Formats: sequence, structure tokens, C-alpha cells
Amino acid sequence: MEDYHKPDQQTVQALRNIANRLRISSIKATTAAGSGHPTSCCSVAEIMSVLFFHTMKYRPEDPRYFNNDRFILSKGHAAPALYSMWVETGFLKDSELLSLCQVDSTLEGHPTPKQQFVDVATGSLGQGLGVACGMAYTGKYFDKASYRVYCLVGDGEMSEGAVWEAMSFASYYQLDNLVAIMDINRLGQSDPAPLQHHVEKYQRRCEAFGWHAIVVDGHSVEELCKALSQPRHQPTAIIAKTIKGKGIPAAEDKLGWHAKPLPKDMAEMVVKDLQSRITSSSKHLYPPAPVEDSPPVSLRNIRMPSAPSYKAGEKIATRKAYGMAITKLGRYNERVVALDGDTNNLTYSEIFKNEHPNRFVECYVAQQNMVSVAMGCAARERNIVFASTLASFFTRAFDQLRMAAISESNINLCGSHCGLSTGEEGPALMGLEDLAMFRALPTATIFYPSDGVSMEKAVELAAITKGVCYIRTSRQDSAIIYNSNEDFHVGQAKVVYQSKEDQLTVVAAGVILHEALAAAEHLKKERISVRVIDPFTIKPLDIKTIMDHTRATRGRILTVEDHYYEGGLGEAVSAAVVNESGFCLHRLAVSHVPRSGKPHELLKIYGIDRDAIAQAIRKMVSSSANAK
Repeated sequence: MEDYHKPDQQTVQALRNIANRLRISSIKATTAAGSGHPTSCCSVAEIMSVLFFHTMKYRPEDPRYFNNDRFILSKGHAAPALYSMWVETGFLKDSELLSLCQVDSTLEGHPTPKQQFVDVATGSLGQGLGVACGMAYTGKYFDKASYRVYCLVGDGEMSEGAVWEAMSFASYYQLDNLVAIMDINRLGQSDPAPLQHHVEKYQRRCEAFGWHAIVVDGHSVEELCKALSQPRHQPTAIIAKTIKGKGIPAAEDKLGWHAKPLPKDMAEMVVKDLQSRITSSSKHLYPPAPVEDSPPVSLRNIRMPSAPSYKAGEKIATRKAYGMAITKLGRYNERVVALDGDTNNLTYSEIFKNEHPNRFVECYVAQQNMVSVAMGCAARERNIVFASTLASFFTRAFDQLRMAAISESNINLCGSHCGLSTGEEGPALMGLEDLAMFRALPTATIFYPSDGVSMEKAVELAAITKGVCYIRTSRQDSAIIYNSNEDFHVGQAKVVYQSKEDQLTVVAAGVILHEALAAAEHLKKERISVRVIDPFTIKPLDIKTIMDHTRATRGRILTVEDHYYEGGLGEAVSAAVVNESGFCLHRLAVSHVPRSGKPHELLKIYGIDRDAIAQAIRKMVSSSANAK
């Protein structure tokens, strides 16, 4: 601590004044809005004051400047405290703060990236520290820069397993540029937090996870300044013992005040009392300037250096083609990074790991944290991020995925072992719900490549597509069906089999596209001609191509998918054609929880193999003929 310079008394008083102004602003804003969490803001007032006006190095006029220290408010319900700090810096006006939660305001009840000083949306508790890990990993290992990452965590959210996944990740990778400040204010939404004010227990837990843990009085600016100035050789946890509702006498350390704005008369009284505690000070505090040592990064012109090199008829699993594609993309773009959850020999991201070991991040079996880390790595446009695991494992991270959508994060996710083609592993590892999950995200783009060529194109397109991108891959080998020079676009389907006499259109993707092609070849011998469409992207779906070709094939359309009926390709097509008259739509999908078996056996048992497709087509064609 020999390099620690204790702040002078004027600085200490100025920081106390800022903390009390934060309390006043938060109370006024939440009372005006009739909504919000003033007691949660009041417990962090000194923490925020010290962070923003003593510890963090940043440009207040340019919140997203790439050299700035980063700040994540994991306990997003304390948003008015964050907004108050940016009023204090001069970035926001007082009048803007009083528009909190109004329909035309950019200041929402929980932080969203509508504001430049918010990197990711928070409020769904337990997720901020994982994002902070991604930012800190990027700072230490990719940018090799001086900026630090600070994350303010609530004690209530420390019951979330995702917090401890992040704690484990940070210590494993020795993220000594990461500081978690834990607001131990004792009280949760409806009950006290499990450990209440036993800060020594929090300290022991943090130390057990490999963190340097310091207990402080969270309302002492001197203690906070000292703790936050300590040199670090591992991630640091500042365990700040605080009082919920500090400065509001009727609510201090009392249950029943969470998420309750103060009534107007009470607010006025409390504000008056807080104003009396602010003493005049000639000292004006300014945030320290950032260290200018981050490399400038441009994520433009990210593209493959050459066309795919696959030959017609060659066989390759799309999961392997994914690994080869991200590796190829990374060969010519040094900001392409890959994450995996201890499945890299299944998803084939191991190919990337072997060629670009310094840009591969092993997240182990912690898929929720992996998605959060991906968001952190992608923040401020520092990296193009691809994260992979089994499709079934992404279901446990759905909350992280929906927050990624709200955060406007640009992350690319690859789910392998989708559907029955996973085979002998059984239903626990079969991704049969993934399309439904990703289709529910407003910002998502869903790629479902059917061969190596379309997979390579999907990876290239995902790298330049905004929002959450999901790439669905399969376990078993499939034949190459596209020419290497085939042009692919998001939302553009491919007609892969057709004739002038076609009587019905089949829409299928992935391994099932190959089953549909086999069925079409077989039916040709029976003089039944069918058209086959590969949608390429399930979202957005190429509705025009599908409808045009359905009209050209007498209004008959069959969808077949290696997914449950609910939420997949069939429902996407159904939604697209629901208002069309004269269409006859039939769907084949997995109808109930499957079992282990060989992939071809399972496709047959659950009625989505070539024979089942051919039989469904015969039935549709004959019933239409009979009806006429």
C-alpha cells in the first residue's frame, strides 16, 4: 500500500456531497415516476460516488470511449443511482432524470443501451458479473490494455449460480483487472438475504473462489477509496457492508420498502434533511483521464478470404464444417474469437483452438456464464465472438439470451447435436427446442445450414449480422449439395430440387433436407414430382420464395423438421401462410420425447425420414386428387 495516497479532507467531503446528491436525485426521480427502487439506490451512494469521481478513469463526455474503465451495474434496479452519476458528470441534465420511466424517456426502469453509458442491459439478476468477466478478459488478453472493469453486485443476486460461475471464471483466468463491489445491504425483495450482514461469510466464500476479498464500511468514502486503490494480482471483491435505505430514516434497514418510491410529502422531508448534510466545498472533482493504450479496432470488412473448397458429393458434418469455417475466418481477421463450454471436440471449435489458441476461451460447463462472457467480449465492438456448445445446453442460458437481445449484443452462437440425429446419446442431449427458443428473440437471426458450403457462408454472414445469431449444426455427415460459388443471403431460401411438373413443395433443412431429396428422387419413379426448398435461415424466413413455389405446386406444402412440433420450422411456415387461401399445409416433426437409438432408426420411428416424407407426400397428393 506504499503507493496509496489518502484523499485529503476536501476530497472526502466532496465525495460525501456527491453521495447525498445521488440520494436526493434518486428519491426525486422515483417519486416523480411513481416507480423505482430508491432504497436500493441509497445503499450504494458512497460506492458510486467513489467509483465515478475517485477510482474510475474515463472520459465523461464520451462514455463508450474504448480506453475508458468499464462499469456494469449488475443490480440493475438501482438504475436511478447510475443515472444520477451521469447527471453529476454533466452528461445528463437534471430534467432528463425526472423523465425516468416515462414512455418517451431514454431512462428506463433498468439500464438499457439506449444510453451511451450502458454497455449491456441489466436487471435480470445475476448476470452482470459474467459480462464484466468478458470485458476484463478482453482487456487483459486481447487488448492487453490498462482499463479496468468494475461491477456492482447486489447481495440478493448472489444466490444466483451464475454469479459463482463468473467468480470461478475470473479466478481461473486471473482477471486482476476486475473488481466486484458487493452491496451487502442485508435486505432482499421480500425477505432478508440468506447471509444478512455476515460479511465475514461473504469474504470466506469469495476467497474460496480465488478472489482477494476486502470488507469495508460501504458508507465510508475513506475505506472505499483505500480498498479500491489496492494493487491486485487476482480479481478483487470489495464486500461493502451497507444499510438499505440509508438516509431515509423511516426505511433504513427495514423490510417492506423494496421497489417502493417515497410518497411526495415524505420525499420532500427526506430531501430537505439530505440537503442539510451537504456542506459547501470549493473542491470540484473530475474523473481521472483514461490510460491511452488500447489498440484501435475495426470490425468492418470481416469476410472469408476465398470461396469454400468442398467438392460435390463430399461428406462432412455441419458441426465440423462450423469449426473449419470459424478457423478460416479467424485466419484473416485477428478480432475473431471463439468460446466453448468444454465441448470443443464435439462442436469442432477445437480446430479454432488448435490454430488460434490465444483467441480461444474455454468457459467449461457453465453455459450461462459463457453467453454472458460472449456479451462482454463483444461489447464496444472489440471482437467478433462465436460461442459454441450442444444445442440442448443453450436452453439453460435462455435468460442470458433474452438479455443479450435487450442489450443489442452482437454475438454468434452455435448449437451442435440438434435433433434426433444425435442418436445414441438420447433425449438429454438432443436439441429439439432450440429453434423455438431463438425464434422467440426479436433480434435473432437463425441459420440452419444443410451442408459444408452453406455452413461456411452462414459463419461469414453471422460475423457481419447485427444482433444474436444462432447457427444450428448436426452430428452426422451430410453430402455437399451446393457449388462453392453459390451466393447466400440472410432471409433467402434455395430451391434445390424442381421440375415443371411439381405437384407439391417440401421445406426442410439440415439432415432432413437430405431425407427430403432422397424422398423426391424415389417418388420420381412413381411419377410424383415434388419441389424441395432449403430455407437456409429460419428467421428471417424467405416467405416470398416459399409462397411463390407453393402456388406453383397447386398450393400444397409439406414442412419436415428434426425438432419438436412447437416453435420450429413448421410453425414459422404456418405463421407465414396463415392468411393464404387455397393452401394445403402439412407438417412432420418430432411429436414426443424420443429415446436412444441409431439416427436412421430414430428418424424412422418418429416419422421424419425419407420413407415418412414420401408417404406424407403420397397422401397429400392423392387426397387432393380425390377431393377434386
